[in-house]
Amino acid sequence: MKDMLNQLEKLQTEAANCELIAKLATDPIKRETFAKLAEHFGVLAGEVQKAIVRASQGSS
Repeated sequence: MKDMLNQLEKLQTEAANCELIAKLATDPIKRETFAKLAEHFGVLAGEVQKAIVRASQGSS
C-alpha cells in the first residue's frame, strides 16, 4: 500500500508541476502540451487513488 501512496504523491506532484508550467509558458504549443500532461497525470493519480480505496476496502 505504501508504494501506491508514494506513486499517488508523485503523480499529483507531476500534475501540479505541469499545470504551473502550462500557466507560465508563453509559447502556445508548450502551454497546450503541459496542460494536457497535467490533465493526464491527474487522471492517472485518480486511478491510483481509486485502486488505493479498493485495496483498503478489501483488507478491512
